[in-house]
Amino acid sequence: MSVERNPNWRYAYQHIGITLMRLTTLISAGVIVAILLYLLDNALPALSWEFVFEPPRDMMTAGGVWPCIVGTFWLAVGATVIALPLGVCTAVYLTEYGGSGRFVEAIRLAVSNLSGVPSVIFGLFGLTFFVTICGFGVSLLSGVLTLAVLALPIVINTTEAALNQVPQAWREASLALGANKQQTIFKIILPAALPGILTGNILALSRVAGETAAIMYTAAVFYTPKMGDSILDPVMSLPYHIYVLATSSVDVDATRPMQYGTACLLVLMVLGLNLVALFIRQRAQRKIARQ
Repeated sequence: MSVERNPNWRYAYQHIGITLMRLTTLISAGVIVAILLYLLDNALPALSWEFVFEPPRDMMTAGGVWPCIVGTFWLAVGATVIALPLGVCTAVYLTEYGGSGRFVEAIRLAVSNLSGVPSVIFGLFGLTFFVTICGFGVSLLSGVLTLAVLALPIVINTTEAALNQVPQAWREASLALGANKQQTIFKIILPAALPGILTGNILALSRVAGETAAIMYTAAVFYTPKMGDSILDPVMSLPYHIYVLATSSVDVDATRPMQYGTACLLVLMVLGLNLVALFIRQRAQRKIARQ
């Protein structure tokens, strides 16, 4: 009897495949846990209330990272607030209105290419356009706009995928009941795709919160006593602070615990923002399930 017709062989192959997938999952999870434990172990000497809530002192060798936390928060949230509506509107046009013409395909190709562009290219674009041409200077506004452009392809791709997962029958049923195209999009399609849209927003938020190259030319500075007092002021950020401590510190060995402590706070901050977004997504899913 051939292997293809023998159910025992099929079950054996299935069992082997599932076992290999579980093994790779465990290896991946183990690597992540090991990295986090190593980071936490090296960060413990620096972590304290003073480190979290005070500004840096003595050429970054003492004090804390509170201005960096505030700057990172405003950069990430500001970029998400701008990128989310633009990305959702673009995806709605591509999915519901664009059809399959050459213009739409060109837009999709451009978005796919932008998804693979290194972040330093976005930083140079922001330096040229927002900082120099628009005259915003090295500021929170320039950094937010640059990160929004960086996050836009992620939001568009994930939103378009979420919209495509909404059954076509739902659209046809809505139109058959007398709703117009706009009402169908806002009342049926977008609420059904909301969990997927929020998933894309989580990915974009995680990406922009940890960016260094995109803001080192547009928003971040070595030190500033201001903490987002104006959108035209430069800010400090956790990723750029790690870069400064690792490359430009007057005493790299003395600041090494601060580097790990800053990295640990960045991970916790991204985790916290993601948990808020996940909570919103879960509420949206439960609301859809009750309908």
